[in-house]
Amino acid sequence: MLLTIDLGNTTTVIGVFSDKELVDHWRISTHWPQTSDELGVMFRQLLSSASSDVPPIEAAVISSVVPPLTDSLVNMCERYFNVTPLLVNASLDLGISVCCDNPKEGGADRLVNAVAAFERSGGPLIIVDFGTATTFCVISSKGEYLGGAIAPGVNISAESLYRYTAQLPKVDVVDPGLVIGKGTVSSMQSGLFYGCLSLVDGMIERIGAELGDMPKTIATGGLAERISPYSKYIKEIDPWLTLQGLRIIYERNKHKGS
Repeated sequence: MLLTIDLGNTTTVIGVFSDKELVDHWRISTHWPQTSDELGVMFRQLLSSASSDVPPIEAAVISSVVPPLTDSLVNMCERYFNVTPLLVNASLDLGISVCCDNPKEGGADRLVNAVAAFERSGGPLIIVDFGTATTFCVISSKGEYLGGAIAPGVNISAESLYRYTAQLPKVDVVDPGLVIGKGTVSSMQSGLFYGCLSLVDGMIERIGAELGDMPKTIATGGLAERISPYSKYIKEIDPWLTLQGLRIIYERNKHKGS
């Protein structure tokens, strides 16, 4: 059984695979600092709550954008599951080429999404990840990771409005039904929801114009299912794309160890 962990700034996504089958998955809040023992107890509880019996963990792979927690996760895997995890980075065999100025700067989660999406759909391709940040990753028809764009996530924007204004309340990011809000809450929801939607569709249009072609677009991330159905260009949503990418990268590099 393969344990896959995507450690993000706001959420951590966890999955267990039996060969290519995603047996179970969880999306939990990221809290740091946490010790390896705290993480070990939590992971064991999650695995014990799986919808089906999970055999012993035989291997693990981690993508992380939170360096202070990475060592704790590695130690947790070694102590509680007796496996040394594979850490995702641009030097691994990804099955795609990273055509950026400094490949080491690329976020591990973005590389993982690119690997999974390209194997699934080929290119050209745009991956929109609705996470802490709203990110855009661009893959060519030749399997080249060309780079992309990073914008503030919609939840960050909502939190900023609440924190840095005297009278605006904290609101949920939902479709208010109308662009023209009739009150403070509906006006904020309109700006957040339709503002994010306009950002996404506008960026997709600009990327397509720069490429000279309108690529297929896949969405993932915690808010993908809430916002993507309203997009003109997003036709496919995969909330567990990152976990599949981790599995693929592990299979390509499992002989390398940690």
